[in-house]
Amino acid sequence: MASLLQGFEEVRLVKPVGKIVMTVTDNAVKFNKATAIVLGHPAYVKVLVNEKTKQIAVTPTTAKADNGIKFSKGEGKQAASISVKDAAVLEAVKQFFDIAEAPEGQVAYQSVPGESHPNDKVVIFDAAKATAGVMKRRGRKKAA
Repeated sequence: MASLLQGFEEVRLVKPVGKIVMTVTDNAVKFNKATAIVLGHPAYVKVLVNEKTKQIAVTPTTAKADNGIKFSKGEGKQAASISVKDAAVLEAVKQFFDIAEAPEGQVAYQSVPGESHPNDKVVIFDAAKATAGVMKRRGRKKAA
């Protein structure tokens, strides 16, 4: 049997993650579920900014680390996107974006695709690739 399969390699099953997206609004920086998946569902992350290149990086860290912010629940437990409302993070990230005024009942946002670097456990968002939009303001969902 072994000689029959000589030279064959097992097909690695890699689940597609989907697009990695960061959404910036006036009061939150949101990371979609795919961001948590590619970073390995870290409970805490560090958000880094590069003012020259206008890029934002997110990388896992520990609860004890300086500047670590709460991020993801464990694998399979993170059902929705992750909202970061920390004032320092918001200010640092928002400087790269021009968030328009939105009509009443709506929220203006900038959506930025992320690039995953799994070997370095980091996701990088380039502000230059952001697209602006407006969405309806979503309140708490009513129980069905």
